[in-house]
Amino acid sequence: MLGFIGMFGGLILLIVLTMRGMNLLIAAPLTALFVAVLNGLPLFPQLAGDGAANYLTNYMDGFTGFIASWYLMFLTGAIFGKVMEDTGAADSVSRWIVGKMGMKRAALAVVLACAVLTYGGVSLFVVAFSVYPMALSLFKQANLPRRFIPAALAFGSTTFTMTSAGSPEIQNWIPIEFLGTSPYAGWEVSAIVAVFMMVFGYWWLTKMINKAKAKGEEFESRPTDPDNESRKELPNPLLSMVPLLVVLGFSYIFHDSLGTSALIIALTGGIVSTCLINIKFIRNLSKALGDGAMGAVIAIANTAAVVGFGGVVKATPSFEAAVDVMTGIPGSPLIGGALAVAVIAGLTGSSSGGQAIALPLLAPHYLDMGVDPEALHRTVAISSGSLDSLPQGGYVVTTIRSIAGETHRDAYPAFGALSVVVPLLGAVLAVILFSIGL
Repeated sequence: MLGFIGMFGGLILLIVLTMRGMNLLIAAPLTALFVAVLNGLPLFPQLAGDGAANYLTNYMDGFTGFIASWYLMFLTGAIFGKVMEDTGAADSVSRWIVGKMGMKRAALAVVLACAVLTYGGVSLFVVAFSVYPMALSLFKQANLPRRFIPAALAFGSTTFTMTSAGSPEIQNWIPIEFLGTSPYAGWEVSAIVAVFMMVFGYWWLTKMINKAKAKGEEFESRPTDPDNESRKELPNPLLSMVPLLVVLGFSYIFHDSLGTSALIIALTGGIVSTCLINIKFIRNLSKALGDGAMGAVIAIANTAAVVGFGGVVKATPSFEAAVDVMTGIPGSPLIGGALAVAVIAGLTGSSSGGQAIALPLLAPHYLDMGVDPEALHRTVAISSGSLDSLPQGGYVVTTIRSIAGETHRDAYPAFGALSVVVPLLGAVLAVILFSIGL
């Protein structure tokens, strides 16, 4: 019982400290220490048996492992966004979109841009880096409160695209290994759920923005925003879209052979093509590169701090007990699978982590019961993209704090509504549709 109090209490404490704006490089290891102490984990490897779990090793393995896996993707993604800013390409594209779609659909343009890149195989973190400069310009021109930018980025990336049939994102591919399905598993239900999430989520986003505007909220500029007002000329908007297409194309071409490493090639191609196409519009390339590098370091450090917390949680006896409880939920296997994956994803702060931990335990048992593997695949995929977006989630922290420069207090209510509630409703709809035979 004390271990469970430590695990869930530590999670709640991390969420509270995150919402209050505490630096995650301090909050995450402190709350992880709380979890470790109440679960009886040794604090240092010297106090543990050979190879046994301990606070320091498990925290730092999670922290450094994430950096080792993702640093170059974060670096190239952040630099690509800054180069798009520096050349005026992001502003040019956004003005062209506003001219074609109108001011009222600025948020929709951000959502669609994220959706296209996500469904094209670009990592969620990288999508946020890449689209943010354009999103900032769109919201500025439409005079929309900038605190809704993270919600728009997340909605376009983590809901109706990330876990839908055919998506190249890892959340749609992990179940294949355990269920013997394909990326298109349950595509009929997936299509219905995706349309529901897209329509309902966009309606909700629009309603929240309009409510804020009615209260007098508007776009507030910051000294750190790019100064494009003084530009005498902006690059051609259609040519400025080419780098985005380069990123999308390279990511798609190399995805199967290189996995996430394809993003390094894709984003490097985006950076080079942006500079070549808009060479005469470059203002200060050195500063753009430096700002991008610093932004990447801050973003990945904040995210790695939270991943380290998850590394400690996964090493505790209470987590193992929680997994046993969640994977043994009686009743409908689809409901049990969805709940198990969602809760574990919430505890670890990772949608892919929730699937990777739960499915090896769930899949053999449920398949022996005769559960439709395609229905289970789609249900757990959709549910995995819900509680992973609690305030302390790595993607949440990166998008709200490091990329958009917002506070959780301002940005998370809309972010959570679209990235937690909407996917949960989508999972419920998927279970209902599969249960009635679709």
